[in-house]
Amino acid sequence: MIIRPATREDLPALRALSIETFCQTFARLYTPEDLEAFLAETYSEAALTALLDDPAHRFLLCEEEDDGAATAVGYVLAGPCDLEHEDVRPGDGEVKRLYLRRTHQGGGRGAALMDAAMQWLLADGPRVLWLGVWEDNVGAQRFYQRFGFTQAGEHVFLVGAHEDRDLVYRRPA
Repeated sequence: MIIRPATREDLPALRALSIETFCQTFARLYTPEDLEAFLAETYSEAALTALLDDPAHRFLLCEEEDDGAATAVGYVLAGPCDLEHEDVRPGDGEVKRLYLRRTHQGGGRGAALMDAAMQWLLADGPRVLWLGVWEDNVGAQRFYQRFGFTQAGEHVFLVGAHEDRDLVYRRPA
């Protein structure tokens, strides 16, 4: 397993991973129209490129070698916190996405990505970290709790016109 910063050359892999993993986990919850609107906006080439080009954000790509070729199996996106919560302060960080192909879950890959994201977010010193997690994703909630995150509130997460309830998790500095 290799974890490295993603570059513009990784854009096709990031886009494919985003769509595949989001759909594997959540597609059943939404109308085709809501799902398509979300995928087109959130994982468009333009949206991903803007994040890749922004030095305040970091994609960390997880790759595995198979017959000498590296294959992207997941990624984490970290950056400044933009969750709507009364306690969020300028300078707080956020783990925005942690996506891993279902076939590669387990074996420590998710933990390695989370460790890498937190290391990058905390490189300039301690600060509060945040993330949002779907209310019914109990496994992910337990995973984040192992990293010191606790529930601090909730917010609406839009998928097209559909409103999901996400839990807001916080990790103190």
